[in-house]
Amino acid sequence: MSNALFTVPPPANEPVKGYAPGSPEKKLLLDTYRAMYSQPPVEVPLYIGNERITTADRRPLSPPHDHKKVIGYASFGDGAHVKAAVEAALHARKAWSRMPWEQRAAIFLKAAELLAGPFRYRMNAATMLAQSKNCHQAEIDSACELIDFLRFNVHFMQDIYRQQPVSSAGVWNRLEYRPLEGFVFAITPFNFTAIAANLPASAAMMGNVVVWKPADSQLYSAQVIMELFEAAGLPPGVINMVAADGPAAGEVVFNHPDFSGLHFTGSTGVFKALWKTIGEKIDTYKTYPRIVGETGGKDFIVAHASADPQALAAAISRGAFEFQGQKCSAASRAYIPSNLWPAVKKQLLADVASFRVGSPEDF
Repeated sequence: MSNALFTVPPPANEPVKGYAPGSPEKKLLLDTYRAMYSQPPVEVPLYIGNERITTADRRPLSPPHDHKKVIGYASFGDGAHVKAAVEAALHARKAWSRMPWEQRAAIFLKAAELLAGPFRYRMNAATMLAQSKNCHQAEIDSACELIDFLRFNVHFMQDIYRQQPVSSAGVWNRLEYRPLEGFVFAITPFNFTAIAANLPASAAMMGNVVVWKPADSQLYSAQVIMELFEAAGLPPGVINMVAADGPAAGEVVFNHPDFSGLHFTGSTGVFKALWKTIGEKIDTYKTYPRIVGETGGKDFIVAHASADPQALAAAISRGAFEFQGQKCSAASRAYIPSNLWPAVKKQLLADVASFRVGSPEDF
C-alpha cells in the first residue's frame, strides 16, 4: 500500500495464539465468560442519539444452552422510539457526512484495534452467551471476522475514493462521492456478531447515518458492539440501535420520506416482503432507496475421487453441523464418488456420534 491515501496501521496487539489447554488466552476467555454469566442481569437499552432509553417493555435474554438463566433484559421500543431514532440519525447526518473520510476511517480502525485488544474476550464471551457459539466459532466470528471487516472496509473505501475519471489535456475531471440523502435502515441476523456490526458500520463508514435493528436474540452481544463503537469515538446519532417489533419499525421507516437505503441480512421471505413494500411506496421517498441484501442459502460439497476420506468426512461434519448448521454457508449436500463413500460414511458417522451438546464453557 505504498501509494495508499491512508495507510492502515499494523495491529497494536499480539495476535491471539489460540485457546490451547493452559494458555493465558483460554483463562482470560473463561474468566470473562464466567464473570458475565454470574453477574446480575444487564440492561440493554435503546441507543438513540446520545440517550440510553429503557422502556416498560423489558424482555428477558437467555442463553440458548441455558433457558432458565436470565443474563439481561432488553428494552423494546414502539413506533415513537423508532421515529426518534430516525430524527437522531438525520440530526447527526450533516456533521458526519461532512467529516473528512480519513477521520471516519480512523474511528473504525480504532474500533478494530480495541476489538483485537481489550474488547476481544468480552465480545467473544457475549457471543458465547447470547448465541451459544463455542469458543472457536465465537473467535472466528465476533473477533477475527469483525476485525477483518473493519480493516478491509477502510481499504475498500480508500479504493473507491481513489477512483477518478480520466482527464485530458487542459481539463480536470473530478468525481466526489457523497453519502445518501437520508438514513439507512440496517436489519441484522442473530447468527453472526460480525455481520450484526458490519451492516450498520459499513454504511456509516461511507458517511451515512443508520437506524439499526438487531435480531432479538442477538441484543446481548449487540450492546457490546455499541459500546465498542462508542469507545472508538463514533459520534452520537450516527448509528442508533433500536429493538422493536418488525411491523412497528417498518411502519415508521418505510413511510418516511428520508428513507434512503436498506442493508439487510436474513431470510428470503422477509427480504422479498421488504423489497415489495419499498417498491409500493416509491413515491413516498425523496430519492430512490438503495436496497442491499443477503438472504438464506446453503452450500454443497463436491469431492474428487482422489480426496482423503478422513479429511472429507471432517469437512462434511464441520461444514454441516458447526453452530448447528445455523449459517448461510452451512453444507447441506455432498456429492461423493462411490469409491470413497464407504470410508467417508464410516468416519462421518463416528464424527457425528462424537458431538456433544452443552455449555460453550466446556471447551
